Order: sequence, then structure tokens, then C-alpha cells
Amino acid sequence: MDSRSIDEVYKKNNDVADRLEALVGSLDKEQIDVLPKGEKWTIGNIVEHVSIVEAGVIRICGKLLRKAESEGKAADGTISVSDSFMEKTLEIARLKLEAPEIVQPTKKRSIDQSLARLKESRIQLQELKSSFEKFDSTDYRFPHPFLGELSAGEWLMLVGGHKLRHIKQIERLVGQT
Repeated sequence: MDSRSIDEVYKKNNDVADRLEALVGSLDKEQIDVLPKGEKWTIGNIVEHVSIVEAGVIRICGKLLRKAESEGKAADGTISVSDSFMEKTLEIARLKLEAPEIVQPTKKRSIDQSLARLKESRIQLQELKSSFEKFDSTDYRFPHPFLGELSAGEWLMLVGGHKLRHIKQIERLVGQT
């Protein structure tokens, strides 16, 4: 079992969010909208997917934190991360995964709509910070399709990890065009 400070996790997530915004902001409309050969999603679709996933993570974290609050489980300012979580995140980092249907892009949202949704998610995540600081949700879990049962803190860590995964994907796609 490893632990990270809540401030550290939030800072990393914010840094990665800034990096995604800067990357997408540096691209022109054609780069965002072109479907690269052999790919299923455009860069715009990828950003939409990230926004859908992040909105879902916020709902999950809120639910798990409310359970911890209802039982008065006090936090110590850290997020506990299981060894299994660390091992599995390293394992899937090397794999190409197929996103579950529920988080597939609709391909109907513009890049501006997806970016606006990500900004709203960032605000909502910031609003959850005080709950992470007050309540320990380690004992409450929700299943991830590839990583298994995760705590709210592990879900929170995935926000930055998931974005980083797709930043690398976007950088690779930009390099191909």
C-alpha cells in the first residue's frame, strides 16, 4: 500500500489538464477533425472521450465520498493506493485498450464543447477536494472495467493518468500527419 498527499494528486491532475489544453490549443481544425489512417477516432473524438470519462469519474468519486461521510470515516490528508492498482496501471499502460461502449465518443460534440466539459469537470473536481481532505473512502470501491475495484482516491489518480495516456496518443497522431 502506497499513499500520496491529496494536494500532490490534485497538482499532478491540474498539470496534466493544462498540458492537454495547451496541446489541443496548438492544433488546427484539420488536425483535430482528421481521422488518421488505421484509427477509429479523430483527436476531437479522443478529447470527447476524455471528457465523458472524467464526468463519470467525478460521479463515482462523489458517490464513494458520500458513503465515507455517512459513516464519518475521517481522512488523514493522503490517498491510499493499493499495490494491485499500481501494478495494473503499469500493465495497461503498455496495452491498446478498447473503451467500453458507455465512454465511447458520440462524435457529435465539437472540440469546443468537449473542452468546455473538461473545464466544468475541473471545477467539479476542485469542489470535491474538501471531501477528499475530510473523509477516507478507502474502504468503498467501484469497479473499473480494466483495473477492478477502485477507491475514490484511486479513481482520482486515474483522472491525470487517463489524460496523460491520451495526450501521448494525440502526440503520436499529430506526428503521423
